[in-house]
This record gives sequence, C-alpha cells and structure tokens, in this order.
Amino acid sequence: MNGVNDPSDDSAGRRLTVVTGASSGIGLAAAVALARRGDRVALVGRDPDRLRAAGEKVHDTTGERPELFRADFAVLDDVRGLAERLRAAYDRIDVLANNAGMMAQQPVRTVDGFESTIQANHLAPFLLSNLLSDRVGRLVVTASRMHRGDLDPDDLNAGLNRYRPMGAYATSKRANILFAAEAARRWTHLTAYSYHPGVVRTRFGSGLPGQDLWTRYMPLLRTPEKGAETLVWLATQEATKLTNGGYHRDQRPHRAHGKATDPALAARLWEASAKAVGIDS
Repeated sequence: MNGVNDPSDDSAGRRLTVVTGASSGIGLAAAVALARRGDRVALVGRDPDRLRAAGEKVHDTTGERPELFRADFAVLDDVRGLAERLRAAYDRIDVLANNAGMMAQQPVRTVDGFESTIQANHLAPFLLSNLLSDRVGRLVVTASRMHRGDLDPDDLNAGLNRYRPMGAYATSKRANILFAAEAARRWTHLTAYSYHPGVVRTRFGSGLPGQDLWTRYMPLLRTPEKGAETLVWLATQEATKLTNGGYHRDQRPHRAHGKATDPALAARLWEASAKAVGIDS
C-alpha cells in the first residue's frame, strides 16, 4: 500500500499534501477538501481496510485517486518505514499535515517504551517531520484547546503515573503546539502552524468514561468537515498572511494557554524528543 510518484503523470507538477490520521474524521474531510482544490493527496492511516475505504471516498467525491500509506504511530519503526516510503515516492511534500491522534483509555506503554498517547500524538509526528524536514514546505499540526496538561520534557512517561486519559491527551496537545513553534524557529526553510479544530463528531475518544453524555450531545458538535476548515486554511493560505509558528482557532490566530507559549520549554521538549526517538537535534 505504497504511493508511487510517477514523473510521467500529468499530476506531477501539482501541489502535494500528505495527511496523517486520514482514514476518517478531520483527516479524511481535509483530504477531500484539498483534493477538491486541486491538490494531490496522500493518506496515512493505521487500519488497512479503513484506509482503503477513505481512499475510495476521496476518489468517489473528487475524482482524485489518493496514494495510501499504512503506518501505526504506536510503533516508531513503522514511522521510520513510512518516512522511507514517502521519501522514495516524493521529491517534495508541499504540506505535511500531522493530524493523527489518539487518547488511550488505560495506561499503555508502547513497544518503544513510551506512554502511548504522548508517542502517537507527539513523538511519532515529531520523528516523521524530522525525517522528512528537508522535503517539506509547510507543517500543519492538529492540536487542541485542551492543551493545559503538565509537560515535563525530562519525563515523557510521567502520564503513566496515576493515569488520566484527558490529562495524557492534554499533555500531548501542549507538546503539539510547542513542537510547531519550535519547528518554525529551527527550520527556516519551511513554515509551521498548529490549530484547534473545535469539538468534532468523530470516533475519537469512544469508550471513555462519559461517552453516553458525549453521544447525547454529539448532534451539537462540529462535523468533521467544519473541524477540517482551519487545517485546510493553514495548508492553502499564502505564508505572508500567516504567523509562522503560531496557534490558530477558527481560521484566526489565537494565543495558546500558559506554558504552551514558552520558547524555553519548546527548546527543552525538542531536545528531549530527539533523544527519545534517537535522532540528532
């Protein structure tokens, strides 16, 4: 399930966007919207059947045949393999949308030794972005207004102690915002942005305590299409109209909470994350 960049294809000169977490929800809605705008899109997802179904939806809706890449962000070797396949397929990725996310119901340590939420939501996209950074023109990172979690770069597994699903998720979302800001400072050849999509009707968080209440209010929540609007906006706006490294809500700049704006914390997180995934910082 690898994409292949065929130089003879008349699509080769079009803009390319890679969307992670694209099997459903915000990622799939964004892929459809971007394909409608004329982008080539590549979808990344964990489950092969759902990924194929997402590809068919993009094709049926837009006529665009997306390329599909399977990877499980709970396994860092999968991320490394994904980066290799993307590098083999594409000389340039105009936009890398780091949208994949999860929230574990119970404390889980991955095969790599990390708390699963911080790995899937931060360490995996951090690694993927670093392995592709020389080919990427723009990063868009799906964060959340729920980014007030405690974040200690010296202990990325702190969430395993007295585990709380929302606490672990909030910590990972703070990491997302700090990562985008630090990427913009370190990588001067690209631009990077984070954003809050709103509270969206997706499969995300299913099975968590309070799910009955979530389901009751689901009709009042945003559609995935509405939630994807800021991602699409950040992916397509001229860079001169955006604040590099900034956090956004509802297609506007927005100030992140507290330490999510701390450049010293962002730099510490970068160094700790690089050490955790085994790359040079």
